[in-house]
Amino acid sequence: MDDLNGFLEPGMLVRHPDCPDWGLGQVQSRIGTRITVNFPDAGKVVIDGTRIALEPVFDD
Repeated sequence: MDDLNGFLEPGMLVRHPDCPDWGLGQVQSRIGTRITVNFPDAGKVVIDGTRIALEPVFDD
């Protein structure tokens, strides 16, 4: 199993590729392949980094 989000760090901004309506999320933590992201319209969500590749946002 590959970690599709190994480069993410707390504070980075991301989008969920399957749920654009959740808005721009901020990475809260990454422990192994589990990433906790706080989305404005979905709240805190724990994502399995082996299944979902979050999209980093550098300019918005």
